[in-house]
Amino acid sequence: MTTPDSPMPRFHLAMPVDDIPAARHFYGEVLGLEQGRSADTWVDWNLHGHQFVTHLSPASSQRIHNPVDGHDVPVPHFGLILTVPQFQALADRLRAAGTAFVIEPYVRFPGKPGEQWTMFLLDPAGNALEFKAFTDDSQVFAT
Repeated sequence: MTTPDSPMPRFHLAMPVDDIPAARHFYGEVLGLEQGRSADTWVDWNLHGHQFVTHLSPASSQRIHNPVDGHDVPVPHFGLILTVPQFQALADRLRAAGTAFVIEPYVRFPGKPGEQWTMFLLDPAGNALEFKAFTDDSQVFAT
């Protein structure tokens, strides 16, 4: 739990990848994340202040999708909530890198509580990522 005089806790997330050089390229070059410690079988990444780790592991998960706003959202997935300008800059960066989107960047729930920009993509190991930006950040947990 955070208090007004303590920083927000940072999360640690470890995800399986089947190719460390491909993960280094995607997370380091395409997404532009700063690399931390690493070994032959894992890499730490700075995901906007959070510790994200890619671990070498054979892919063995079944893809599941849930319908949200007329799209098939891949489950599981992870990502970040960005500002709208950060979201647009990342979308431009991903397009310039030739990224194939699972769900192209678009506005979800327009005019409703929780209106947000969202996009989904897969890393080279098939892990699903979602990046989003709320038009009103106070709506992140709106019901």
